[in-house]
Amino acid sequence: MSELERFGVSMPAELLDEFDRAIADASYANRSEAVRDLARRYLVERRWEQPEGDVVGTITLIYDHHVPDLVSGLTQMQHDAEAAVICTTHVHLDHHNCAEVIVVRGTAAEIRRLADRMISTRGVKHGELTRTAIGP
Repeated sequence: MSELERFGVSMPAELLDEFDRAIADASYANRSEAVRDLARRYLVERRWEQPEGDVVGTITLIYDHHVPDLVSGLTQMQHDAEAAVICTTHVHLDHHNCAEVIVVRGTAAEIRRLADRMISTRGVKHGELTRTAIGP
């Protein structure tokens, strides 16, 4: 584990009170843990703003598998993607609906293009890109 550094943060009392309530609700052990998570989240967001650089994400889709050519089209998009499709998980929700979670790695632009294409495909009822990254 890397060496820890201490630093001070100044903020208005009302903001600190609200922050303390929020981190207590989220079950953080202390402010330091919450601030570390905020810093990591900020750094992930910054990585996704960069045109190049390796990021990771998940594309979650809910779709009606009875729509003609939908499943084969989504599979073909994954095979043709610039971003690397690491794995997929397919879940049968009921007679008509399936959920699919696709783990992807590549540049932010590559992953966004794939997610946009998949989410906007006819038969996809809901889709969402969850962004993360490897790093501190």
